[in-house]
Amino acid sequence: MDVITLLSVYFIALNLIGFALMGIDKYKAKKRAFRIPEATFFIVAIIGGSIGSIIGMYAFRHKTRHWYFVYGMPFILVIQIILIIVLLNAPFQVSIL
Repeated sequence: MDVITLLSVYFIALNLIGFALMGIDKYKAKKRAFRIPEATFFIVAIIGGSIGSIIGMYAFRHKTRHWYFVYGMPFILVIQIILIIVLLNAPFQVSIL
């Protein structure tokens, strides 16, 4: 398996997890059950699931009244995009094996 495929699978899985966590927590909120900690949402977003978390946030109308989610999740995504652009335009060559 090449690096691009591995990274693609990683990011797709994390974004699906971020999306699912928003739906699960919304369901638990309606049932007044034990909730997913807010830090979990941010950890998933930081390690690569920010797009799925943002889509889930608006698809399930969950956490949209919390300013730190409304501004924090897109901020994480922008930082990730900037990091990717910087890494792709870096003057050095990174070789894996």
